[in-house]
Amino acid sequence: MSAAEHHHRIDYLEFTVASIAASKAFYGGAFGWTFQDYGPDYCEFRDGRLTGGFTHGTPQPGGALVVLYSTALEDSLAKVEAAGARVTRPIFAFPGGRRFQFADPDGYELAVWTDA
Repeated sequence: MSAAEHHHRIDYLEFTVASIAASKAFYGGAFGWTFQDYGPDYCEFRDGRLTGGFTHGTPQPGGALVVLYSTALEDSLAKVEAAGARVTRPIFAFPGGRRFQFADPDGYELAVWTDA
């Protein structure tokens, strides 16, 4: 799929966990996921089809952070705001790209990222 075909589709899931090591042990043992560490506070997982990540922090029971891809991050931010979302983390850089996070009208938090 091209980048345009990925635009505004769910692309990644991110779990905030108390212990990356414990999460790796659980998901690796239970489901056979593989892992790539990016420093002490972030680890990417692969389930054979989808990728996601574990980040250190206070666990947020109720679900993973759903991350959508964008080919035009600033435009996506403007559309999210115009649709009524509340930005919870303005655009920031991270290894591999940039992203922002927002809460939808019901309070669900999602993120949008780009590698462009």
